[in-house]
Amino acid sequence: MAYSAGFTPHPKISYVGAAPTGVASDAEYLELALAEQVDVDRLRAALDAALPPGLDVLECVPAMPGTGGLAERIDASAWRVELPGVTVEEAERAVAAFLQRDVVEVERLTKDGRRLLDARGPVVGVTVTAGPGPGWSDTGPESPCAILDVVVRQATPAVRPDDVLAALRAVVGLAPPAPPRATRLAQGRLDDTGRLADPLAADRAAVLAAADRPPQPEGGPGPERRPAPSVGSRPAG
Repeated sequence: MAYSAGFTPHPKISYVGAAPTGVASDAEYLELALAEQVDVDRLRAALDAALPPGLDVLECVPAMPGTGGLAERIDASAWRVELPGVTVEEAERAVAAFLQRDVVEVERLTKDGRRLLDARGPVVGVTVTAGPGPGWSDTGPESPCAILDVVVRQATPAVRPDDVLAALRAVVGLAPPAPPRATRLAQGRLDDTGRLADPLAADRAAVLAAADRPPQPEGGPGPERRPAPSVGSRPAG
């Protein structure tokens, strides 16, 4: 790893939109600055081997010049929230009432005390489907389980799945009888169709384009020397 200069050097690692405590995720990204050029496949394997089971590094990609940082490519997240013991009809009524509001304030406990935040404004959309609710033994095998697919824009402070659930409770009193389970499915820049673009796509394309360039003629200028690139990686779990 590359380290910062100064009296107390720190590793150059930048997390983008890190998930809150208590949720699962299949789409966490970070930028890691390196002190020298390395093979990214070997780097991925080494990082993955150093992490505990269930936290997996799926991919490392060189951050190519001119593609910008990860923070410029991520402005929204897609979440899936399982609500054991809640029927689809109950969830649909709650979501419809929530989406009709312009503002839904909820209270959050922060290090600076309790504060109010708008849980409605950053929410781009919510859809409701039915799920089998596997693993919810406390609600019984026949218990219903509504699933919310929520797309949320990044905001300050960030609106989390528990904030959306608190808003549904505030609007219509929706309260699942068992603990909900939230999983982040994707992060990226939201396009006009409501989809999230892959944050690493620009780097992959730049790597392929560089590989397709014809070699320099003999005696011509050599490759430009650049500092070791940072690497975007996506551990899941």
